[in-house]
Amino acid sequence: MDERALLLLGLLKNQSQHGYQINEFIERNLGNIMDLKKATAYAILSRLHEAGYVTLHMEQDENRPPRKVYSITKEGEAQFYHLLQANLSQLEQVALPGDIGLMFLNYLSPDEAVRCLTTRLENLEEQLQVYERATEHANNPGVDLAIDRRLHLMRSDREWLRETIATLKARFEEKSKD
Repeated sequence: MDERALLLLGLLKNQSQHGYQINEFIERNLGNIMDLKKATAYAILSRLHEAGYVTLHMEQDENRPPRKVYSITKEGEAQFYHLLQANLSQLEQVALPGDIGLMFLNYLSPDEAVRCLTTRLENLEEQLQVYERATEHANNPGVDLAIDRRLHLMRSDREWLRETIATLKARFEEKSKD
């Protein structure tokens, strides 16, 4: 089980929901935090059901097609707390996108290297603006904590990029003087 199972169990802990509700909530409220495709969410819900962590019943409103409604079980609640505690306690080595490219930066011309990192910085600035405009989640301050953490990490990366670009420009200027 992974973070995605934790997320789905956590959403069902609040209330029973049909798959469309779950996916809509994730897309609307958590898209900045987690990329969870609908098919993947349904596959995980199916595994949670098979494991006995989630029950499933069919519901039909008027002329609409029947839909599956998921509810968390007692075993699911125990698994939720287990996953939650493990998730909050663990520290994993993070593989950051772009680290491999940085190892081979010297294969680019100085101008190209600075241009690529500057483009990355510009993209990061755009992404920061999206996160900074995120609406607050009064009913679930934990979502705000996750967004706040992401903002802090992104701001730190922005500072690192600015310093690195300035350092590379200075090195390249020194080399061009020699």
